[in-house]
Amino acid sequence: MLPDMVNARHADLGDIEELVRLREIMFSSFVGLRGTGDDAWKDSAAEVLRRRMSGEEPTIGITVIDAPDGSGALAACAVGTISERLPGPHNPTGRYGWIFNVVTDTRWRKRGYSRACTRALLDWFADRQVHVLELLASEEGEGLYKQLGFTVSPEPAMRFNPLR
Repeated sequence: MLPDMVNARHADLGDIEELVRLREIMFSSFVGLRGTGDDAWKDSAAEVLRRRMSGEEPTIGITVIDAPDGSGALAACAVGTISERLPGPHNPTGRYGWIFNVVTDTRWRKRGYSRACTRALLDWFADRQVHVLELLASEEGEGLYKQLGFTVSPEPAMRFNPLR
């Protein structure tokens, strides 16, 4: 199937269990991020999704592709959030988008699903006047993001996490 023929939809509260399952698939594909055997994070993730997807103005955007086998499962998703920082010359609104959790179930890869979810998420951001977007790319996803117009940022990134 050609990527331009795939249509993503916006996730709803009924998709939460599947969104957590896809997140687990994503983690299992990254060396160093595999599970610890403690699945408590899944309940926490479901609660955050429920809270952020609810309300008049949800604070999270999630686009999904339903599995084509009719099982009710999700084949792919992409997630985005909006943060507000102080405006500056390169971003006068101060609104930034963060894209993460772009994942396709291994059974449904190479069909353009991640591309369709990411394109739909880019539209979601544009509708909210968020034009500066950031993400971390896996080796597998880097080509897709470059095709969509993402570039490597010149700013050095650092992370602090005392729990690691």
